[in-house]
Amino acid sequence: MSRTWRWAINIIILLILLVCVGVIYKLTAKQPSFMLSCSSELFNRQQVDQDSKHYLLVDLFSKEGQAQINYRYFDLEGNSAGSVSMQGQVNSVDLDNMLYDISVKTKQEYPHSELNQAPEHYKYLSYVSSLNLNKKGMHNLSVQVLERDENKDFAVVLFQPSNTVCGCRLVH
Repeated sequence: MSRTWRWAINIIILLILLVCVGVIYKLTAKQPSFMLSCSSELFNRQQVDQDSKHYLLVDLFSKEGQAQINYRYFDLEGNSAGSVSMQGQVNSVDLDNMLYDISVKTKQEYPHSELNQAPEHYKYLSYVSSLNLNKKGMHNLSVQVLERDENKDFAVVLFQPSNTVCGCRLVH
């Protein structure tokens, strides 16, 4: 066998090994885990009569590529005004832009007993997520960290498509 054939076979074997290492790395690489505990006063700039009677708490957990998002609404006295709990998976993480893409597969809603008193944000989130879950079977959302202070364990986070900006505590 000539030297050329030996080199060609060695290069092919090397390429196969590199592809195998890449596939093994991709299969075993885990999404980073994170936990955010967020809050926001509800504000709707398109309404003359602002929804300033409610505030929102959002808890976001992610571990091993799975995600859970809990939206909890309260009035100013601390009484529950409804909640939405979503479960899904983290599709991708863009660490350069601090953007997390999440696909929600299931959701549970716990509305206030009087739905007409529910915050507009709750109604919108319920409508958009139900529409997407019914049509495509999946509701995509993104979470982008706009500003982060590691020393204070604090971040300002944008949730889309609800267009909500929250102050969040980073939980380790």
